[in-house]
Amino acid sequence: MAIRPINYTSRDFASIKQDLENYAKRYYPTTFKDFSEASFGSLVLDMVSYVGDQLSYYADFQTNESLLDSAILYENVVRLSEIMGYKQPGAPQSTGIASFYIEVPAKATARGPDLNYVPILLRGARVSSNGNAVYTLDENVDFSASENEITVSKVDNTTGNPTSFAIKASGRVISGQEKQETISVGDYQRFLRLQISDNNVTEILSVTDSQGNEYYQVDYLTQDIVFQQFRNTESDRTAVPFIIKTKPVPRRFITEFTGMGKTYIQFGYGSEENLTKDVIVDPADVVLNVSGRTYTTDQTFDPTNLIESDKFGVVPTNTSLTIKYMSNTTTSVNAAVGTLATVISPTFTFRDQGSLSPTATTAVISSVQVENEEPIQGDTSVLSTEEIRQRAFGTFAAQNRAVTRTDYINLLYRMPASFGSIKRANVVRDPDSFKRNLNVYILAEDTAGDLSIPNQALLQNAAIWLNKYRMINDTLDILSGRVINIGINFTILPELDVNKYTLLDACYRKLLNEYINVKFNIGEAVYISEIYKLLNEVPGVVDTTDVEIVNKTGAAYAGYVYDIDSNLSDDGRFLKIPEDSVAEVLLPSVDIMGVVT
Repeated sequence: MAIRPINYTSRDFASIKQDLENYAKRYYPTTFKDFSEASFGSLVLDMVSYVGDQLSYYADFQTNESLLDSAILYENVVRLSEIMGYKQPGAPQSTGIASFYIEVPAKATARGPDLNYVPILLRGARVSSNGNAVYTLDENVDFSASENEITVSKVDNTTGNPTSFAIKASGRVISGQEKQETISVGDYQRFLRLQISDNNVTEILSVTDSQGNEYYQVDYLTQDIVFQQFRNTESDRTAVPFIIKTKPVPRRFITEFTGMGKTYIQFGYGSEENLTKDVIVDPADVVLNVSGRTYTTDQTFDPTNLIESDKFGVVPTNTSLTIKYMSNTTTSVNAAVGTLATVISPTFTFRDQGSLSPTATTAVISSVQVENEEPIQGDTSVLSTEEIRQRAFGTFAAQNRAVTRTDYINLLYRMPASFGSIKRANVVRDPDSFKRNLNVYILAEDTAGDLSIPNQALLQNAAIWLNKYRMINDTLDILSGRVINIGINFTILPELDVNKYTLLDACYRKLLNEYINVKFNIGEAVYISEIYKLLNEVPGVVDTTDVEIVNKTGAAYAGYVYDIDSNLSDDGRFLKIPEDSVAEVLLPSVDIMGVVT
């Protein structure tokens, strides 16, 4: 039997139908002759072509969604990125410094405040903003600290002596408040996976079962040891307040954020029977291999090999899990200067509260006020699929260490949400340093989603975070980036009989959707040639005759004056941007201006 050729490159409806018709005409000329559009045979060809087109589409779609380079769906990009080591962050969390004020009665001598009535505001107090966002105090605020500001608040009208003093102290706050959820767990289930009902979870604080067992969060279920800090009680406790110790954790879990507002915790598949014997192995049994041989091989001691169970941890069974976590109260948790307004349920402690006047202590507590003298930042807009894809590539290359410039940038983007989020970062070699000093420039995002200068808390957190991963001979300077606000003026030549206003609106939306909505990176040049290309793609535009980049300054802008003309490339194709700066079109409706000639 002769082999009949089949064209496997035809994958769309039209080409498949044409191939089927040619095949029928060639090999079945006497059986099938009616190829008109109204015939039953044409219906059969259409249906077969339709099925072939559908199968081709889904085969291509499935192949594309299986590769990180070509995946489009958000959830698929996240899952493929996690395979490369990328961790999807939880709900964004902002951080900043809040200023607290209290009024304290004066001493009997009127020479300063009565220190007995100067309290400590305990960690965990909550404050709210004008936008109803709730923030939690992350550290104790001691109003008796020497660096606090003290001013006279009230005086005796007769004697002129102070009767009370106002004390100002500062403390770090993070967005969100602590919540908890209880989930009942039934019979044994391998790799138990539980969903938390809250859609704004920023981090998991603790997981305990009804028997009092605590489950520890790890990055991967194969990790069976965590580091814990214990208060140092020795003579050197002033210099070293805490001591780090390793702790084997047979009960452990990982946290998974999907990026779609859902949060899961997952356990291993070990059972309680694994813990009936000594789970901690004697190190001698791990290192020393006693045998009848006259020699022994060189074995490296692995401190993580101290748990005999290899089942990725114990899964809870027939119990109730209490999950404590931090959760945002609003979708936007950044706060502008001066928007913190109210202290919610503060907890104060006094040095000798039993001997103090209850009326006076109540007055001190009720006098507390709060404000923020700098913005609270850390919340950034949802990452696009392309941003996640690029960060996944960087994560895979970094391998949890900072050697190259891209490693440092990737680590900054991977900083936990509880420390704040960085919108844009750049790392450059310090030209004025003879050593391996690196300048790290970062930018945050404000309440409107625009690039802004980071606050001191975010800069400090970034420095501490990078110090864990940096090379031993690298020194880092964490600095604020600068924002160059620009505008775009263009002139286009339209086709005949085209509505000019409609055409200008189409050009504006083209630039907005494909050029402006994606924030530039720090140090990234502004390519004017790309603007020409996008405008010429708009239907109705014959040609773009001119594109001009202008520097925007004034009250609403960052105020950085940048000489556009002297920083254009020789051929005028792009605008050079300094390595510590980023270009931004702040107000597109005003900063993008078009003219039709």
